[in-house]
Amino acid sequence: MKKIKLKIKRKEDAKDFPIPFYATPGSSGVDLYADVRDEQILSPGEIKLISCGIYIEMPKGYEAQIRPRSGLALKHGITLVNTPGTIDSDYRGLINLIVTNLGKDDFVIKRGMRLAQMVIREVTRAEFIEVDELGDTVRAHGGFGHTGI
Repeated sequence: MKKIKLKIKRKEDAKDFPIPFYATPGSSGVDLYADVRDEQILSPGEIKLISCGIYIEMPKGYEAQIRPRSGLALKHGITLVNTPGTIDSDYRGLINLIVTNLGKDDFVIKRGMRLAQMVIREVTRAEFIEVDELGDTVRAHGGFGHTGI
């Protein structure tokens, strides 16, 4: 398993949160915490921007992917609007989550709640080459739902 060094800075008022860590030896993501002062009510259908209270500096050639937590999604319908979210290696701003409630009930976001997870991935960059024709395949132009239900 490859390891990289990732610099992290916590906001002054978020020093009470732990530095992200891998909860189990097989974990691929680390939890991100809700940096809210007061409880936030997220009503069904509502979208809110929630701070995680951290800034990161990744090496070139890596990105952070921000993903919903499966338990919150299943039990409460809480997810991220742009999932997975991408944090590029040259971004140095505050990490925020665009959270939405797809459930039927109000959801209370409390300070320090584990709200999302972050996975660090290597980036592959493509060199785009314009051509007049693309290679043929059995599928060819078959798109959404072309193989049936």
